[in-house]
Amino acid sequence: MQKKILLCATVDYHFKAFHLPYMKWFKEQGWEVHVAASGELKLPYTDVKYNLPIKRSPFRLENLAALRELRAIVDREQFAIVHSHTPIGGVIGRLAAGRARKNGTKVFYTAHGFHFCKGAPAANWLCYYPVEKLLASLTDCLITINEEDYERAKHHRLSAGTIAHVHGVGVDTEKFRPADDCDRHNTREKLGYSDENVLLFYAAEFNKNKNQQFLIHTLSTLKDELPGARLLLAGEGSLEEECRQLAKRLDVADRIDFLGFRKDIARLLPACDIAVGSSYREGLPVNIMEAMACGLPVVATENRGHCELVVQGVNGWTIAPGDGHTFAEKIKLLAEKEQLRRTFGDLSRARMTSRYSMNLILGEKKKLYGKYMNEMEEAVWAIQ
Repeated sequence: MQKKILLCATVDYHFKAFHLPYMKWFKEQGWEVHVAASGELKLPYTDVKYNLPIKRSPFRLENLAALRELRAIVDREQFAIVHSHTPIGGVIGRLAAGRARKNGTKVFYTAHGFHFCKGAPAANWLCYYPVEKLLASLTDCLITINEEDYERAKHHRLSAGTIAHVHGVGVDTEKFRPADDCDRHNTREKLGYSDENVLLFYAAEFNKNKNQQFLIHTLSTLKDELPGARLLLAGEGSLEEECRQLAKRLDVADRIDFLGFRKDIARLLPACDIAVGSSYREGLPVNIMEAMACGLPVVATENRGHCELVVQGVNGWTIAPGDGHTFAEKIKLLAEKEQLRRTFGDLSRARMTSRYSMNLILGEKKKLYGKYMNEMEEAVWAIQ
């Protein structure tokens, strides 16, 4: 079997955002890298790219066409490894590799956050758990990115060949790092903020799960107590206009900056004061990891991903969803105590460099891939 890997996800931007270092590593090992996803991005470290009609909704007929197309590709190319990501990409990728797996292809799947998590609606368990239970039997290595999912996979007997835990997709702690006081001041000045402003930062798609409305409501309760506070919202999405209108109704539109899609997050974050997160569900959120690497304290809603990154009272707090009063209290406390912000921020940075840096995660993944790569090499030598 040739040294070829197929990476599959719903959209191709997923690989640009999270997986280029791992694709680069495979190229350095002499492997061909193929990518299957929806989209026309030109990705580095990619030998062949397939633009498939994959849709995020599991009920779209286009996904059946994508499955047929991908199955033909997998059968033709005889990949040594097929590694799928994202919920729909994970379903299509593993089903497409079913026949090839019988002939020696190793099938990986990274769960970036099970939808049947603690506190999830019963409908999520009824819909997603049976699918994951079935597909686990078609998976040689199921990778989870947080402890809760790892324990859930074992407890609920997802029968993959191996169930592993890695610390997310990693964060580039050289790119995302704190700025000194001079650089921080200059950046804020260029962006139109003074040193008296307290900048709250959140980068996320505007969708129901990310719940930016909660942050807008929180800011409205603080507008008199923290007149210098500003909320920076980076991202795009279907609910952006709804959030803009909410800000106007709550009379905080002049204190919220809708930044749109940004490529300079590593420049913006070190100039800010507090990272905030309002999502209902997270696997292990890169936006919070990047903020912590830049030395920011965190105030975020309580979910498995936030709770794994934020240690209560050490580098920030996680607050029960819907508890806007406590959320606002913690923001106010950090806003008024600069030394506490610095202490928490230093501990955020230390947590990233010691456990979640890109190099450390690459090492974890090398071990997982290496086991199967070595098995393949041994099989080749046995044939020879």
